[in-house]
Amino acid sequence: MGWLDRVPDQVDALRQARSLMMRSRSADACLLLDDVLVATTDAQARTDALIQRLSAVINLGRTAEYSSAVDSALEAARDVGDPYVLGHAHALAALAAHHQGALDRCVTHFVQSASHLGRVQDPDGDTAWGWHDLAMAYSYLSFHGYALGAIERARQIGTAAGLPEELFAAPGIRLRNAVALDHSGDSDGCLRVLRDIGADLCRFLDADNGARLRPSTVTAYGYAAARRGALGEAIDERLDVHALLAAGGDGARARDLRQLGEVCVAIAGGRATEALRRLGNVTISPQTLGAAEPERLRSLTFARAGDHEAAHRADRKAFRLAAQRSDRLQTVYVDGIAAQIEREELRRTAAQLAGEALTDPLTGLPNRRQLERYVAAMVSRGERAVIGVCDLDGFKAVNTEHGHHSGDLVLQRIAGVIHRVMRRGDFVARYGGDEFVVVLPGAGMAEAADVSRRVAAAVAAEDWHALVPGTPVGVSVGFAEVNGSGPALRDALGQAFEIADREMLRAKRRPRAAS
Repeated sequence: MGWLDRVPDQVDALRQARSLMMRSRSADACLLLDDVLVATTDAQARTDALIQRLSAVINLGRTAEYSSAVDSALEAARDVGDPYVLGHAHALAALAAHHQGALDRCVTHFVQSASHLGRVQDPDGDTAWGWHDLAMAYSYLSFHGYALGAIERARQIGTAAGLPEELFAAPGIRLRNAVALDHSGDSDGCLRVLRDIGADLCRFLDADNGARLRPSTVTAYGYAAARRGALGEAIDERLDVHALLAAGGDGARARDLRQLGEVCVAIAGGRATEALRRLGNVTISPQTLGAAEPERLRSLTFARAGDHEAAHRADRKAFRLAAQRSDRLQTVYVDGIAAQIEREELRRTAAQLAGEALTDPLTGLPNRRQLERYVAAMVSRGERAVIGVCDLDGFKAVNTEHGHHSGDLVLQRIAGVIHRVMRRGDFVARYGGDEFVVVLPGAGMAEAADVSRRVAAAVAAEDWHALVPGTPVGVSVGFAEVNGSGPALRDALGQAFEIADREMLRAKRRPRAAS
């Protein structure tokens, strides 16, 4: 006899609790789950109740209860031993650790969650929700690529189990990806993601599936629409943004989105005084959309009001907050990896690598050192490649006329643009100053010419006037093939860079000769 047969009353209560949380009524679910825990001694029922209760406590933002709720859920999950149960418990533990600021524990939990969920033999709808919650943990920790991969796995499993598509559309995860792009200077990339989120919502509403949307996701859809308005796009007339923002139920994250969403609506309506007043009165968890989001909204408010100096100051603070987040995450990963290495020799290797800066802090791209390592390793394997040197046109005027902060924003935007138009598997680095280098593995000069055209066209299509009014920004690109191996490798690399740089300068002179 299975536990479903032994405790039918508790099964009904657990299903009701899950339904309450789907409708963003986590406080009511908590009360019901507490009754189940008092009433049953069945291991499976208790484990289900403890995992659901942990989820409800996280939704409500009751941080004082996180540690005990995590410990109880994990202990019960280990006793049951089911991979899905362990995976789901670790996913929620990762979310709790993130909200507590314990990023090292968060990383440990979601690695364990992915390992357990990956071992589930017959994934079902419950497994889909496990992957969903793991995707949430990845997303809140700003590992957006992992988050999108996990939510796609949840969607596939959920679809196979007959669950509605809209349950795994994940607007909140995609929303955090969008604002992270904006915080790093890629506002165009942010808008593309926000438009996709809005298109999904309209599609669900047109199909009369709006009633099946979870209230917490409705708030995310509302914020995506409002954020587009704050960035200068007209808000879709079919959407009642205020109603969407108000639909989030009793969750802490929904409250944050609701408050910031009303700020975005005020910015979109040109009501700068109201937007600043709202920003001054709200207390927002930095975990919801990142610590940089309120300052970014403050910058957009000042820019809309014509106070560009204040907008630059707010943007500078927003970028600093986003960069601090990135630095802390890198430290967590280095520490986490070092803690798992058992051999002392490998420990020394990890410490050596940890001490080397391989990433450009402004753009997030690999720096010159990492570029040289990458190219050397690739060519030493005898692989064919083309190297391209990209240099900005008009960058000196940007710094002179608009200041170095605007110059930093331009460099961040250029980094995002170049990275966006590369082929899968291409490598992009910031070489120094306003110079970027791209590496095209396995390519020849014909492919390089096509990449050069794409880069130039993408840079030309950006709205530079909104960022640095009156100062045009362009790019000149030169490519060269890398040939050589063994002792001749260093000379071959040096010659390739020299040729590519010379071709770039030649490209830079061509427009002037034609004008």
